Amino acid sequence: METVNCYHCGDDCGAAPIIFDEKEFCCNGCKTVYEIFDTNDLSYYYDLQSAAGATPKTSEGKYDYLETEAIIERLTEFSDTELQIINLYIPHIHCSSCIWVLENLNKLNPAISLSQVDFPKKSVRVTYNPSKIPLKQLVILLSKIGYEPYISLDDFDNKKKDIDRNLIYKLAVAGFAFGNVMFLSFPDYFDMSLSRTSGGEFWLNQYETLFRWMMFAFSLPVVFYAGRDYFISAYKGLRSKLLNIDVPIALGILVLFLRSTVEIIFDWGSGFFDSLTGLVFFLLLGKFFQQKTYDFLSFERDYKAYFPIAITRITAEGKEITTQLHEIERGDRLLIRNEELIPVDGIMINGTARIDYSFVTGESEPISKQSGDKVYAGGKQLQGAIEMEALKSVSQSYLTQLWGNSVFQNNTQSKFRTLTDSIGRRFTIAVLSIAFISTAFWLYLDPSKALNVFTAVLIIACPCAIALAAPFTLGNLLRIFGRKKFYLKDTQTIEQLALIDTAIFDKTGTITTSQKSMATYEGMPLTAQEESLLKNTLRASNHPLSRTLYNMLAEQDIYTLDEYEEHLGKGLEGTKDNDHMKIGSMDFVGNRQPKDALNTSVHISSNDSYRGKYVFYNHYREGVSELFQGMSGFLDLALLSGDNEGEKERLQQLLPQNTPLHFNQKPESKLHFIKSLQEKGKKVLMLGDGLNDAGALAQADVGIAISENVNIFSPACDGILDASKFQQLYQYILASQKAMKIVKLCFILSLLYNAIGLYFAVTGQLRPVVAAILMPLSSISVVAFATGMTNILGRKLR
Repeated sequence: METVNCYHCGDDCGAAPIIFDEKEFCCNGCKTVYEIFDTNDLSYYYDLQSAAGATPKTSEGKYDYLETEAIIERLTEFSDTELQIINLYIPHIHCSSCIWVLENLNKLNPAISLSQVDFPKKSVRVTYNPSKIPLKQLVILLSKIGYEPYISLDDFDNKKKDIDRNLIYKLAVAGFAFGNVMFLSFPDYFDMSLSRTSGGEFWLNQYETLFRWMMFAFSLPVVFYAGRDYFISAYKGLRSKLLNIDVPIALGILVLFLRSTVEIIFDWGSGFFDSLTGLVFFLLLGKFFQQKTYDFLSFERDYKAYFPIAITRITAEGKEITTQLHEIERGDRLLIRNEELIPVDGIMINGTARIDYSFVTGESEPISKQSGDKVYAGGKQLQGAIEMEALKSVSQSYLTQLWGNSVFQNNTQSKFRTLTDSIGRRFTIAVLSIAFISTAFWLYLDPSKALNVFTAVLIIACPCAIALAAPFTLGNLLRIFGRKKFYLKDTQTIEQLALIDTAIFDKTGTITTSQKSMATYEGMPLTAQEESLLKNTLRASNHPLSRTLYNMLAEQDIYTLDEYEEHLGKGLEGTKDNDHMKIGSMDFVGNRQPKDALNTSVHISSNDSYRGKYVFYNHYREGVSELFQGMSGFLDLALLSGDNEGEKERLQQLLPQNTPLHFNQKPESKLHFIKSLQEKGKKVLMLGDGLNDAGALAQADVGIAISENVNIFSPACDGILDASKFQQLYQYILASQKAMKIVKLCFILSLLYNAIGLYFAVTGQLRPVVAAILMPLSSISVVAFATGMTNILGRKLR
């Protein structure tokens, strides 16, 4: 009788399948999911991969606890009356069809505005309107379409997650079976010597059959439990008409098991149970090693690569002190200036907030908040300074996640990732071809060697080492850079940095330091009321010149402004009662005096009356001249500044001859300048302070923000460089280029290993168990080479 498989999940429909729309389903649940997809124009799901779904499982009342506000608050990463964001773990995610349907949840319910799948972590990040689809209904919807999430409140208590013990159990089973099969194989190993000694025949004749069936018994849990993931992966690949790398491995395990079983049934020999159990054991050992190494790199990335960002904390005495993020505790009073990122959930105390949550939600419409309202980590304050009380300590792993939000991901494909994928796809076809051709040859020449050759080729030729080269090399360098206070978003940024041929620098706050800059006042004396308004207006700004001037002025009573606005690239204006003040460029404040381009100046007007200016004497960062001189030999350099030409002569002496200097640049001018270079085929690196340069940093192939322990963090940038490491910038670029050479060397090393291994396998000189030992050793050797070389590279960085 022909088996009928379910159109949705692929399971056997049994004797009475449910027929709907000329398709067979195993249950009403699968039929309902099909109806949902078909009604909402999501039937393309089945075109991506046939029978990719899972039978939906729902039970009445299972998710009633998701109606409790306290639990919802713990589970969601962002929660407001009209918008919530939650990360859900979906165990069933396994293929492109899953990704496609989960990223199209908005078609099933318009209250879901965005859903993004993280395939390696099997999670989906959903942005939705809780007033139209509560969390409980969202989870039920996912369950109904066969993607029931696994929810554990422990995952949200900042506890250390347990490692995947399933792999350890499988490794233990395979190791136990391998050891026992090797022991039981001793009579066969010493067949000749035992037969020549007294008692040898006893072993061979009395217990040989028993030992062989015991080896068969030990192999069953190895094949059907420890090695089942290879069969599942191979089956799903073949069902999707794809040849993944697990196909030859599963085929090798199956051939060894069937051939060995046939041999003991017909008493042809003892089979290859030692090779079979050894193969699975060493495969799992390699996988375990890989998992542990990835976990180590992930730990380094998430918890030790702290951003060099600080926040202003207000003490009990009312003093404002700079505090590192990881030192913030619940109950601390924080000052959030204009354009600063809110680092932790809290309650508004003073000020009026307009918060941009686009870094978290993707929605750019600012949200207004008043005193007493709750504000969430990841929002950016857009209107003056506010004071808030922290409700929890800062989770910098959350900031890392925010930084990696796919909203800000560059869509440029990594050529090395593409190369790795390309090699992996072609490798399987090549391995299968070599295996069948060499087996056919040996069947003709010497049939006794054919099986050994077939399985040895399938086992020894593995692209695992090739696939590991790039992630381990670049992942380790990412960790090393973090220790050297150079924090990059991801490994793709290293690849882009290695290709840079043009470097663009901002001036103020980038090659100059606000910590040593000085200013003198020229103009009409300010009244006490004007000095107080000036101080409080500067207090809300994060611009380097504003911070320098704010720290220089005498202490004043701190109060909340009635109105505040910052015009990027122009200046600030603040209002208190009937007094209004403008601070910024000459044109912005309405100065009618002749322009003075000799120095960087900040002009002041009070109630539309020009009062004077603060003239700044910039202090350039240590090593600026040496850095530019070193980079000029290999890269095209340029400087873009929003200031006037007052520093032009000094910069010409400081920087290499003929370095292009562009002044009076607006934020949009910087962006267009970089775009014009990219249109000419240039790979552009942009360095700025992260404030006025946000657009330029996002437009550049690599955007690096310079940080002086202030909370001007833009997730749109690709990296953050601690200001103390500014002069080492070129060393980091050279290290990135050397890392890509290490990746290529790893490719060559892996291909060389496979070529040598295939030679011995095809010529019949390699036993399957030896191939099984060598395969994980090849992966370990490539990982060791990549890690060792990057560590040597890291030690050379100052």
